[in-house]
Amino acid sequence: MDNTILGVSDFIALTNQTLEYAFSSVAVEGEVSGFKVNQGKYVFFDLKDKTGSVGCFMTVWQLRTPIEDGMKVIVSASPKLTDWGKFSLTVKAIRPSGEGNLKRSFDLLKSKLEAEGLFTPERKRALPELPNRVAVISSTQAAGYADFIKIINDRWGGLDVDVAHVQVQGSEASDQIVRALKYFNTQEQLPEVIVLIRGGGSLDDLSAFNDEVLVREIASSRAVTLVGVGHETDTTLADLAADVRAATPSNAAQLLVPDKKEIIRHAQQRVEGARLQVIREIDRSREVLGGKLEAVLGAIQRQQIAQHTKLEYKKQVLAGLNPEKVLARGYAIVRGDLQAGAEIEIETKASIAKAEVKNVKSKA
Repeated sequence: MDNTILGVSDFIALTNQTLEYAFSSVAVEGEVSGFKVNQGKYVFFDLKDKTGSVGCFMTVWQLRTPIEDGMKVIVSASPKLTDWGKFSLTVKAIRPSGEGNLKRSFDLLKSKLEAEGLFTPERKRALPELPNRVAVISSTQAAGYADFIKIINDRWGGLDVDVAHVQVQGSEASDQIVRALKYFNTQEQLPEVIVLIRGGGSLDDLSAFNDEVLVREIASSRAVTLVGVGHETDTTLADLAADVRAATPSNAAQLLVPDKKEIIRHAQQRVEGARLQVIREIDRSREVLGGKLEAVLGAIQRQQIAQHTKLEYKKQVLAGLNPEKVLARGYAIVRGDLQAGAEIEIETKASIAKAEVKNVKSKA
């Protein structure tokens, strides 16, 4: 038997070395009790079951989802003996266990972020009508990603797509997605849209998308965000924080780019509509011009008739003044000076005679 005598500090250090070697990381499930936050920095609570209880310690920034007394959780932790001789678990990560606890944690965080205005419609931005450069965050091995890529290629194609492959489930997923978001948002040339997609799953499968750090990163994104996670009935906090929410990865592709076939069909309809409108305008113009032409021709014709009537009248007047006609009515034309003793010429219809003026009397 080793009777080596150790000092207290040495004993604690040796114990922690042994614990670290034997249990560098353990996952422990239990019910939260005595939950409290000290100085806004440190989190303390007990994890218990029917017969046992162990103290837990973690920093507040490691607490990525709300926890409260009575909630069943799973902690990833390292066992440690503190300097004052108390055994505890130093928690690295914590997550609710079971549908009810996941839902409770979801509701608590949702209420907190709603109160801060992270989900308000006023802060939402619209998707560009036709983006050229898109960043996608997803597992490239997932069926949802394959569907998304196929649909955007079928609908439009030719996009510059930059993909970040990440885990979309499990304890590492949230941090990987956050790093991808930071990467795309710090590029010199920002993508026009950052798309975050994942297929369906249970509430536990989708819990990475209810992580507070991730939700805040989405809400603060410099680039417009489009999130399509789960099935149509699934709702995550990542969905609510995004500028645009898609029901599924396939729906995200449909929202992101238009259908070129539909655009072509719509363009053809517009061209045909414009052609018919031009034809109608031409027909209408013909009708208007035809009516105006008829009115002009009618006016010209009336003017011609009026001018002809005036001309005929003038012809009649002139004809009435013809000396031959005057003579035919029994009048005579006298030529010469009407003075006594002067010789004059008298022309009638039938003859011309010369005569001498014998006497001239005034009619006055």
